[in-house]
Amino acid sequence: MSMSMSIGIVGGGIIGLSIAFELVERGAGGITVYDGDPARGAGLVAAGMLAPTAEAVFGEEDLQALMLESMRRWPSFAERVEARTGLPISYRTDGTLLVALTADDQAEIDRLIGFYRRAGTPIEPLTGRELREREPLLAPRVRGGALASGDHQVDPRLLLRALRTLPVRFEARDVADPSTLRDDVIIVAAGAASAALTGLPVRPVKGQLLRLRGAEPLLRHVVRGVARGRDVYLVPRRDGELVVGATEEERGADTTVTAGGVLDLLHPAADLLPGVAELVLAETLAGLRPGTPDNAPVIDRLASGAIVATGHHRNGVLLAPATAAAVADLALLGATGVDVRAFGAGRFT
Repeated sequence: MSMSMSIGIVGGGIIGLSIAFELVERGAGGITVYDGDPARGAGLVAAGMLAPTAEAVFGEEDLQALMLESMRRWPSFAERVEARTGLPISYRTDGTLLVALTADDQAEIDRLIGFYRRAGTPIEPLTGRELREREPLLAPRVRGGALASGDHQVDPRLLLRALRTLPVRFEARDVADPSTLRDDVIIVAAGAASAALTGLPVRPVKGQLLRLRGAEPLLRHVVRGVARGRDVYLVPRRDGELVVGATEEERGADTTVTAGGVLDLLHPAADLLPGVAELVLAETLAGLRPGTPDNAPVIDRLASGAIVATGHHRNGVLLAPATAAAVADLALLGATGVDVRAFGAGRFT
């Protein structure tokens, strides 16, 4: 296709802007991002964990393969974003600690360790004492866990800030019908709003998340913990912020922050890291992840000719580089070398 064609991207979240970035990197011009409130979607309530193995479950081998492929692309993607925009996105490679509070919780961590081993990704089982040697502020009662050294993180807010500086046109309006746009190529990457735009079975999945602040970071590693059967993750930032997340609720389009949601996050967080109780509760948030019936994304060209990239559920940040590469291929070349065959729109019809 000609690089002089116009490209319209409906959706200015992490997926839409990552696609815009990849197109700009390949020399495409005439790009317009349509979004009534860009960079304000699910990415704002994402913690930015890049953990392809821990996020997989039984029966999702195709999804895990795509997550691992996208993880492979992340170091280069992060480097290129920072080089093009001149802005940091806080891509970190410290690894993730899997942490169990009780013997029953250890069984869940052992299940995750099994996932890592079967995937061939690095995992090092640790005792409670060994965990506290790496993170001295963990609770003395922590029973055991593991170090996943291949898991990384990025700050989604910094990533969105950087991508918002791309040399593309931003049109601050919501698009009700993509077929009314006059661009040569239409890409729909509107998260949970993609259902109304494409007819695909994409539903909103509510997630609540907390941002805590202290003078110094309490952790160096991301902690993915289980405390008395409650899952929680703790993601430290270098400025002393600690992101605690995240609930997963089937509540439709509700974005209310609830006391129960806050409690469900703070209770296990404080069980694993008692210093959490001394931090400032700086922000409580709720957002809507785009889910599909099989919790895997849709990356495909529709019968209408539009390209769709949506339904990334919990993995939008992780899957951004591979999704952006696949969609840029489809837009510019008509086909892609990224294996997205399992993520076609036709699987739901």
